[in-house]
Amino acid sequence: MYPIFRIAFANFRFRDAPKLGLWDTHIDHHYCMPWDIDLWWELNNGRTLTLYDFGRITMAMRNGTAKLRKDAGLGIVVAGASVRYRKRITMFQKLEMQTRTVGFDDKFVYIEQSMWHANGDCANHILVRGAVVKNGKMVPPIDLMRAIDPTAEPAQLPDWVQAWADADKTRPWPPERQ
Repeated sequence: MYPIFRIAFANFRFRDAPKLGLWDTHIDHHYCMPWDIDLWWELNNGRTLTLYDFGRITMAMRNGTAKLRKDAGLGIVVAGASVRYRKRITMFQKLEMQTRTVGFDDKFVYIEQSMWHANGDCANHILVRGAVVKNGKMVPPIDLMRAIDPTAEPAQLPDWVQAWADADKTRPWPPERQ
């Protein structure tokens, strides 16, 4: 139940925050709490993903995606992710989380997120691919993006994002059952 309270608090904290543009970066701060740690006394990797969920949710609130999505009957689901963990996050450390949309193509929206220590070291980084859905079927993300910003157009994704998307297309689906 704990994440419910944390997301409610984040929603409360950012309820009057300035609106963000589609390409603006949302910045949030979190502490690694005792209930966030694993057996190695550091931020649990699953909780890291939950905190990143909160970053995407609050960014969507601030840039209008959350309301427009709801009004249009659209959903956004995680369709893939690639995470890098590089620095330990231990109990009571304060983190800065940065969340931004890096682009979209004909199928997916790509969101980049990172967590930073107070000393400027990047602790971890994630690239999330999200699918826009309506009535259980994928719809082109341009529909949602243009509702937020009427001038939005698919642009060339950064090379590293495109390389990940291309590599993922070669991965077999469904995987071979062992």
